[in-house]
Amino acid sequence: MQIEFKATKRVEQGTGASRRLRRAGQIPGIIYGSGEVETISMDHNELYHLLRKEAFHASILSVDVEGAKQAVLLRDTQWHPFRQQILHLDFQRVDASQKIHLKVPLHFVNGDLSPAVKLGGSMISHTITEVDVECLPGNLPEFIAVDLANLQSGESIHVSQLPLPAGVELVAHGEGDPVVATALTVKGAAAEEGTEGEAA
Repeated sequence: MQIEFKATKRVEQGTGASRRLRRAGQIPGIIYGSGEVETISMDHNELYHLLRKEAFHASILSVDVEGAKQAVLLRDTQWHPFRQQILHLDFQRVDASQKIHLKVPLHFVNGDLSPAVKLGGSMISHTITEVDVECLPGNLPEFIAVDLANLQSGESIHVSQLPLPAGVELVAHGEGDPVVATALTVKGAAAEEGTEGEAA
């Protein structure tokens, strides 16, 4: 499902023009990338609700600029320091033949089936909640599932173990193989096991 929103071309530039737009319930923004930079304005309420959706941050979006649709990625969001108000949005045009670099969320599944939780009384800690990937726009996944069903107490799942869709590559930052999730033994559970052992 592609997320679509509407925008209008913005002619007036500058701080004063942006302030007037915001007072009228609009958000100033830009679209850059291949071709000319376009200055646009969008409905604040519509974009505020879209920004609350995880997929809006990790999907190819369709922006309808006065009838002309473009495929874009959200690249930057500026918020007011203390109000729930969006000040500015930056979008980048997407070329279907060019690879893109984007953060994709991780969805942790089957945690309640994990032996670490069911039998070991462990707690699963999610160390990383998103990863950087590179792929063609058509291969971009909305999320990457992390299956915890076989995780044992004291074990961890690393970035290298993530199941990547076809055509998707991880973008490494630094050396090593970062931990995505780990099963931590809860102190209370460990103490309880020790007490049972003494009683026996």
